[in-house]
Amino acid sequence: MSNKSTALVIGASRGLGLALAEEYLTRGWQIIATTRSHSEGLDSLRRRFGVSLEIEQVDVVDLNSVRSLRSSLEGRELDTLFVNAGICKANELTPVQVAEKDYLDMLLTNALSPMRVIELFHDRVNVNGVIAVMSSELGSIADSTGFWELYSSSKAALNMLMKSFHARHVEDTRALLLVAPGWVRTDMGSQNALLDVSESIPLVVDVVTRNAGVPGLRFLDRHGAELPW
Repeated sequence: MSNKSTALVIGASRGLGLALAEEYLTRGWQIIATTRSHSEGLDSLRRRFGVSLEIEQVDVVDLNSVRSLRSSLEGRELDTLFVNAGICKANELTPVQVAEKDYLDMLLTNALSPMRVIELFHDRVNVNGVIAVMSSELGSIADSTGFWELYSSSKAALNMLMKSFHARHVEDTRALLLVAPGWVRTDMGSQNALLDVSESIPLVVDVVTRNAGVPGLRFLDRHGAELPW
């Protein structure tokens, strides 16, 4: 285990997060995967990959739960931290139509909570490692078409918070990545999405891997191309 690269994947119970965990495991990594509740998908991966997969129960929107995870991983060094947590609610509604709680839930889950994880685990990542968070092309203000405007604004908030984090750690040698996986067919992305998971996640992992040892903040798509903020 000690000879393997280690990644902590936050939000790996299903969808893109589960696919991330599987892709890294297939590449021979040691994976610590978090889930809010029992995950059949992670159990299946554990049967396939054995002790290469560690499963931790964490509620990413509960700061105390995230702090507990940090304590339980005391002394562990990560090569990659990938925060995938995200929800999409009321995606077709306008600011007047949406229930306030639905919008606040998106901001908490998609923007504030991922950054809390990064704040708490930043120093656990190897100095030449990667801190990545799952963003979206929809988080680009410059490229906005108004599609899923409420969800888009939560991803734009995430991008801003990550940019602010970088401003406070401008001398950091770790790569800081906001990764847009494309519109992928998952429960959240819907069956109308353009991409299968297999067309997105292997490319996302390639991008993260290539950026190890390259300091600085970048907003990238699954091919590694820079996206406009």
